[in-house]
Formats: sequence, C-alpha cells, structure tokens
Amino acid sequence: MGKYFEEFQVGQKTVTDKRTIGEADIMQFAALTWDDNRIHTDPEFSKTTPFGKQIAHGVLGLSYALGLAWKTGMLDGTVIAFREINEWKFVKPVFIGDSIYVEMETVEAKALPRIGGGSVTIAVEIKNQNDEVCHRGRWTVLMMSKPS
Repeated sequence: MGKYFEEFQVGQKTVTDKRTIGEADIMQFAALTWDDNRIHTDPEFSKTTPFGKQIAHGVLGLSYALGLAWKTGMLDGTVIAFREINEWKFVKPVFIGDSIYVEMETVEAKALPRIGGGSVTIAVEIKNQNDEVCHRGRWTVLMMSKPS
C-alpha cells in the first residue's frame, strides 16, 4: 500500500531505482506516439545535430520517471489522481544507454477534506548515471487520507 496524504512531510526525499534507455525504447515510443522525428529515430541524421547522436524524446524520459516513481510503491492504492506537471524543464538530453533515476522531495502538502485527502507537490529531478540533471520540475498529486 502506498503512502496516505498524512504520511507526506515537507522535506521528505525519495530516490528511485534506475532504468537504462535503449534504442528499442525510443523506437517503440516513436511508433506509439507517431513522433518519428529523425533526431530520435535516425542515427545518421542525429550525427548532424548539435547533440551528435540520437536522443530520447523528452516526454519519454518524463514517462519513465513517472513509472520509476510508481515503482517506489508510494502511490500504490492511495493516489486519487495525477493533477499537474508544473514548471517542467528539459535541461539536458537523455541518450541511448543512459540510466536515469528520479530524486523527489515533498515541497507542499495541502489538506483537501472535500476529496477525502490532500494535494501533494513534489519537486522532481530526473538524473542520468553521472548524476547530471536531465529534467526538473514539480508534480502535483491528489492523495487519499488515512482511513479512520
């Protein structure tokens, strides 16, 4: 079972496991979303870009970060809704072979009795295997209150 609203404390930090991004991940994401921009899907074209090689879609990194956060178990059975992505920045690209992980810190917890829980804002940094920030921003989730 995940954390209830009352169990989130401002300043609380969580670090996820890592996930390595493969070329197949990028190609499957391109097929799923129809975003087959050559900077993601064409190794030869990608060599001509400022990055010099293929990069993962920004929202692929964001999607994997959501999955990594889910795998911590903190949202399992207690999240009501994922409400917002706030102030999101794609700081640096994620490349094939990068292993990304997520550092999360609770920055706000606001009770919302009308929904039977509260709103939790989490500062998020997606980092690569070199501990470099690739994305950063904030997520807001609605969490259930602890049963009486």
